[in-house]
Amino acid sequence: MSRIRVLVVDDAVVIRRLVSDCLAADPQIEVVGTAANGQIGLAKIAQLNPDLVTLDIEMPVMDGLQTLVALRKIYPRLPVIMFSTLTERGAASTLDALALGATDYVTKPANVGSMSMGMQRIREELIPKIRALCGQVAAPVAAAPGRLGGDGARLFRPESSAPAGVDIVAIGVSTGGPKALATLLPGLAKDFPVPILIVQHMPPLFTRMLAERLGAVSGLTAREGENGAPLLPGEVWVAPGGLHMELERSGTTVRLRTQDGPPENSCRPSVDVLFRSVALLYGSRTLAVVLTGMGQDGLRGCERIREAGGQVLAQDEASSVVWGMPGAVSQAGLANRVLPLSQLAFEINRRVQPRADLARALATAAQGLVPRIPVPQAP
Repeated sequence: MSRIRVLVVDDAVVIRRLVSDCLAADPQIEVVGTAANGQIGLAKIAQLNPDLVTLDIEMPVMDGLQTLVALRKIYPRLPVIMFSTLTERGAASTLDALALGATDYVTKPANVGSMSMGMQRIREELIPKIRALCGQVAAPVAAAPGRLGGDGARLFRPESSAPAGVDIVAIGVSTGGPKALATLLPGLAKDFPVPILIVQHMPPLFTRMLAERLGAVSGLTAREGENGAPLLPGEVWVAPGGLHMELERSGTTVRLRTQDGPPENSCRPSVDVLFRSVALLYGSRTLAVVLTGMGQDGLRGCERIREAGGQVLAQDEASSVVWGMPGAVSQAGLANRVLPLSQLAFEINRRVQPRADLARALATAAQGLVPRIPVPQAP
């Protein structure tokens, strides 16, 4: 297999050297060039034909966002990983870059004075993303032993013609997630009748800004998860970066619980942690949605949800930036349906709305009228 050709664009000499040395040490990656600003970087893309570009955000002459806009006009499919800082400004610029077409991002090592620590961060965060975005990833881990049928299909009860209603929607997403969520949420009903919980793999600061932007584009109330906050219909909660998000029952109220337990699947927040908690409290009335993302966080959580009688939707490979997370769920036989991103909002509405239609019908009946109660369609 030919090596992945990478162009490194960054104005800082130390970062260019750090990234180049670390990537060059990987046998699957070749650093074909470096550039000190976006203008030079664009010229070198045409000369070197890289498979992937790493792009700093803050640079002189032509910054990362300006470069990205120009790059996308000529190279709409070239993977671009942004380098950002763990600051308020860095988080805002990163989300801007993702909206403009960046494929993914990594945060710069905080202490570039320590070459060994910086290289370790790059090996752990950047190299796996380069491999995933360029198609060199390991096959998903098989489902848990003893849970497969003779033909490899999961042994789950088929859906009935009238599945259980949905009381909660839980979404897990990673690489490519901000753009996928900004596409999905505006398609949901404005009077969405149940809470929506999201785990997007992102650090602190980033998740708060993501929630604010999702609220702005969707018209739904979206916030970063707060410990003790009650779940209310139609509200969107994004798990805070650096913390797991779970649920707990307090009397008749279900509340969010955030905690800093060990990472799962190298992630905190973890999709599996949220999905297990949702399955425990909501059981068969859970709808889980697994969107684009690297790795397989959410696989075990989806297993719990299906065992409890809940439903699972997964994004298809063609519309995913990386089909790691939804692919693992699909290949394990856990997804009720695998759909393009463009069809997922409609499918979520379809599975959730019978509950809302019934609630409206009961409210009408309480006013002394005789409503027509709709019969849920088969999924």
